[in-house]
Amino acid sequence: MAARGGQDGRGGRRKGLKVAGLALAGSLLLGAGAAGWAYWHLNGNIKSVDINGALGDDRPARPVTAPSASPVPTGALNILVLGSDSRSGEENRELGGGDSGGARSDTAMVVHLDAGRTAATVVSIPRDTLVERPSCPLPSGGTTREASGAMFNTAYELGGPVCAVKTVETLTGVRMDHYVEVDFSGFADLVDALGGVTVTTDVDIDDDKSHLHLDAGTHHLDGSEALGLARTRYGLAGGSDLARIELQHKLVKALLEQVSATDLLTDPAKLYQVADALTGSLTTDTGLDSLGELTNLGRSLGDLAADDVRTLTMPVLPAPSDPNRVVADQPEAADLWESLR
Repeated sequence: MAARGGQDGRGGRRKGLKVAGLALAGSLLLGAGAAGWAYWHLNGNIKSVDINGALGDDRPARPVTAPSASPVPTGALNILVLGSDSRSGEENRELGGGDSGGARSDTAMVVHLDAGRTAATVVSIPRDTLVERPSCPLPSGGTTREASGAMFNTAYELGGPVCAVKTVETLTGVRMDHYVEVDFSGFADLVDALGGVTVTTDVDIDDDKSHLHLDAGTHHLDGSEALGLARTRYGLAGGSDLARIELQHKLVKALLEQVSATDLLTDPAKLYQVADALTGSLTTDTGLDSLGELTNLGRSLGDLAADDVRTLTMPVLPAPSDPNRVVADQPEAADLWESLR
């Protein structure tokens, strides 16, 4: 695998993420010959769930924001981003997804965009965190049961996106303004569409389950390898979920840097390929379920650089009831969530 040399940090900081390039696919394609079909196709890729309708008013309050004359949104925003990992099917097993049925969400990140959208904080919540899981409405009717000391990732398994959002809001006291779920196999397609990502690992990774074998060092990864990096756990010392999160943070930064380095707006064909992979991998709340709404979000991030994105893990301690689980480390965890309100 090819290694990449260092990058001038100041130059990378001045260069916007060009997330707008991804989200602006629709508006760019509207000026092309096959605009109508392309817009319809990309818009139809996006799946959604009505989080607000399901949860109603029993949620943390929205912060009051001052009105702005800007044509794009500039207020602070909190987005729950989940990595949805299907564990069934031959294609998924080839990507290291395992043999069990159903879908899981072992990756959860609260993305906080500061007012002005020029800085962001990404906070990972370990899947092994023991939490108070609230009762959640089910799409088929009825509700899930409340549970004390439940593993965090069981919220999604039992109640889907709605329960994942409600559990995060119960844990953090922070209102999630939006929900974005990224299908992991679609994530691999997105990385391939961008031409891969470059990641430096500090340790050797040897994980048959995720199909990833890397020596410590800098590597340019294709989509399946990047997905393996996001999933890998048993190839790390102790099989730690916290160690996996550290790799996921590296991957987030690498993906943002690759978006910055890819001049999508001058290559309509590549832009369409990236937009197709991106929209095809997403499930959002109903506030982000159209190309136009994603465009507005993307435009608001035009001045956000990869160096302006801070990655953290919620402070945790080993759980007294089970050394293989963790609990929020208080008051540090509460102080962190308070800073994001």
